[in-house]
Amino acid sequence: MSLFLATLLPGLFLAALGALLAWNDPRVVSTAKALPRSQRGAWLFFGGGALWFLFRLSQLGEADLIFFQNPWPVMLAFGALAVLAFVYAPDFLAVRGLCILALLVAEPLLHAAYMEWTHPPRLLMVTAVYVGLALALYLAAAPFRLRDFFEWLFKRPARPRALGAFLIAYGLATAAAAFTY
Repeated sequence: MSLFLATLLPGLFLAALGALLAWNDPRVVSTAKALPRSQRGAWLFFGGGALWFLFRLSQLGEADLIFFQNPWPVMLAFGALAVLAFVYAPDFLAVRGLCILALLVAEPLLHAAYMEWTHPPRLLMVTAVYVGLALALYLAAAPFRLRDFFEWLFKRPARPRALGAFLIAYGLATAAAAFTY
């Protein structure tokens, strides 16, 4: 992925997310509040994250495989764990899936910005990615905190609008930074 795309796409994503929050439509509020325990969200986000992770495991090289000759035993073990998570730990699986996706998305974005010292505006994207990584690690350990955050956020109409305005501004600044390379 080029540095241009690695900066443009997160910027546009943040601006779109901010626009949804600033709009503050009742459908957005109800969808956000239902997301942490959503069964559809679990299938979409956790299932997508598990499939992406299994794909990444299938790409492991010989140096990464210590005990096995090929990645199939590792893939089967993690695939079984993903299926068992749907059966035995279905609560907040959508939040954990979002965390998995955030961790997997961060790698190509940070890889594109690695050693690009001549482009300081890349730090807008890198900062957003590291904040997302910190949130993903925190929410993976305590996924109920996302539910609590949404309850706090949507208690007053000014809060989502303020957060939305900040995300729009930061996202547009990040997207604009992509055109300076």
